[in-house]
Amino acid sequence: MTAADDGGTPGLEESLDLTVPPSGPGCAECESSDGWWVHLRRCAQCGHVGCCDTSPSQHATAHYRESGHRLMRTYEPGEDWYWDYVSEQSFEGPDLAPPIAHPEDQTTPGPAQRVPENWRELIH
Repeated sequence: MTAADDGGTPGLEESLDLTVPPSGPGCAECESSDGWWVHLRRCAQCGHVGCCDTSPSQHATAHYRESGHRLMRTYEPGEDWYWDYVSEQSFEGPDLAPPIAHPEDQTTPGPAQRVPENWRELIH
């Protein structure tokens, strides 16, 4: 990974903190508003867990826009890719502090008790 030369945007190394745990097992904002998500993403800098852009509320991208934290990692079991919002590219990178994914018994979409029957009609 190399630092970006784009006029002040932090480089990749500065945007990773391998010691910060995730904010929780689900999207922080959806949890506080009784919402639901399709897939989860984790900020590689501060650990914030947000929902993906297919989800109704798209909290992971909102977190990037509010914080400027450019890197997120999938928070799905069995996946290990990162996304860089600045370069708009995916890449492989190091493991973050555990856990590296939401609990395997958590449904996708989830959480099960809040996912509406017509969820496919509500996604992006």
